[in-house]
Amino acid sequence: MLLTDSYYSKTLSADRLVRCYELAPPRVQTYLKAEIQHIRERIKPGTQILELGCGYGRVLKDLSEIDADMLFGVDISLSSLRLACEYLAEIPNTALSLMNAVELGFNHDSFDMVFFIQNGISAFNVDQRKLLEAAIAVTTSGGTILFSTYSEAFWGDRLDWFRIQADHRLIGEIDESQTGNGVIICKDGFRATTLKPEEILDLARGLGSQVSVETVDNSSIFCEIRN
Repeated sequence: MLLTDSYYSKTLSADRLVRCYELAPPRVQTYLKAEIQHIRERIKPGTQILELGCGYGRVLKDLSEIDADMLFGVDISLSSLRLACEYLAEIPNTALSLMNAVELGFNHDSFDMVFFIQNGISAFNVDQRKLLEAAIAVTTSGGTILFSTYSEAFWGDRLDWFRIQADHRLIGEIDESQTGNGVIICKDGFRATTLKPEEILDLARGLGSQVSVETVDNSSIFCEIRN
């Protein structure tokens, strides 16, 4: 996949991406905060951390209060990364790079934690197994890979949020006849899927020394892989 071949690089990036979060209703805001808190609780002081799909730096800024050694972020959207440079300008221990999440240009064993949340496992629209393998390759022995997808219980709130985004023309009009069962489809070709817990376990089978799945805030399904 080329760096320019993503919906998040061509359509939903930079200021438009910011607007999506500004429009998020209260229940979605709670979900977003709960995901970040779940990551924060697992960060140890002095660690090297990498976020895949960092966008304009929303999560990295919240994590900057943690005593991590360095916070790295990669994304395929140049416009989002330019905005992230401004958004994170006063945070010295952050670094950003234009990079495909399945073709990471880092040395092996570079990071103590690699994470991608808010359904990045599906939203990146890449080979999911290769995505996990790429994350594991750059994670230190004993390090952690964390990723999330939406829980079934959050379906109504998630769909409402996407409808709001569509109403503001941030994403295409939702194809209501094709949308359901955890999948949101827009008439411009945008497709948002999810994974069930058993599908996550199948996907991660054989990767890492330990794999666990848990529900957070009744809105996210988190997978943690120990390298």
